[in-house]
Amino acid sequence: MLIKYLALFYYYSSKAAAKIWVKLVRRPLATAIARAVAVKCGKNLAVNGKCAFRGRVYIGDGCNFNGMTIIGTGETHFGNYFHSGTECMIITENHNYEGERIPYDATYVRKKVEIDECVWFGNRVMVVGNVKIGKGAIIAAGSVVVKDIPDYAIAGGNPAKVIKYRDIEHFDKLYEKKMFF
Repeated sequence: MLIKYLALFYYYSSKAAAKIWVKLVRRPLATAIARAVAVKCGKNLAVNGKCAFRGRVYIGDGCNFNGMTIIGTGETHFGNYFHSGTECMIITENHNYEGERIPYDATYVRKKVEIDECVWFGNRVMVVGNVKIGKGAIIAAGSVVVKDIPDYAIAGGNPAKVIKYRDIEHFDKLYEKKMFF
């Protein structure tokens, strides 16, 4: 019985220590690194999960990253109050398949991704270059965004397609009251 209680004590104390580590060390360090890497970074950035940014990254106010990888040397713009799920990816460059070699040469084609304000990505969303995601859009988990997504759209799938639209009147009321999460 004593071993059982010791095992439970060890388990719960380890979980508590892990939570303290995440709160006091990992999150602030990851947020500081993201601020240092970004070309421009707004107020109240939160990096809560594993993130790796490459290229020219511009981050608005109140953004929350719970797991984001940006691959490539192109540009990525995040509007204010962007939120990501875990294991999301943005690709901002491609191999040059129209170059001097087959299937591609040693050069790259840089791309730009623009994400407007109040956009939410579910887990494992992938976005390819030269795409704009509109204000208030929601991208469902596991989606692959290869074309522009309009304002207020809820999109999902591979390739991502508009499933429906948010209630714009309700969204605008919350937006005017600055009810951001």
